[in-house]
Amino acid sequence: MRYTPPRIRRAEKTITCDVNNGTASEVVFTVTGAVLVLRIWGEIVEADDITNHTAGHLRTNDQTATIDLTEAGTGTALSGEAVGTIISKTALAAVAITKDSNAVGAITEPASAGQELFSPFIVVKKSGAVTTIDYRYTSTDTPHDCDIRWKAEYIPLSDDGALA
Repeated sequence: MRYTPPRIRRAEKTITCDVNNGTASEVVFTVTGAVLVLRIWGEIVEADDITNHTAGHLRTNDQTATIDLTEAGTGTALSGEAVGTIISKTALAAVAITKDSNAVGAITEPASAGQELFSPFIVVKKSGAVTTIDYRYTSTDTPHDCDIRWKAEYIPLSDDGALA
């Protein structure tokens, strides 16, 4: 039998961040099976009012327990950012989401030559539960409204592995 390398797949979803004076988790992707997420990033595609948007981070959620994919304590602030700003997972879970602001111009590169720019990870759906990758943030603004278009490239590790 001839080996066929796994095919890289892509998922995309736009979320609306509109919590007022609180903390919210928005489902970015629902996980089925097991997947190797090679890269995940978001782009602010609408920023009606994004004055106080703080502690942004990614995590998994199986409706009982959560696991941080990026640093959650202080997270990343998107306050005052504009359409075109990019956020991405570029390091281990102990490190905050990387923000490339289009307001000032930005460059992100690996810590050293020969390393990947994005930080891959494996996520496995919890049996009998809905498992998601969420974007969690806090806003002290009223009103608060922005849209982030998330994209991910992944390889299914199980026959049913997917991000939707």
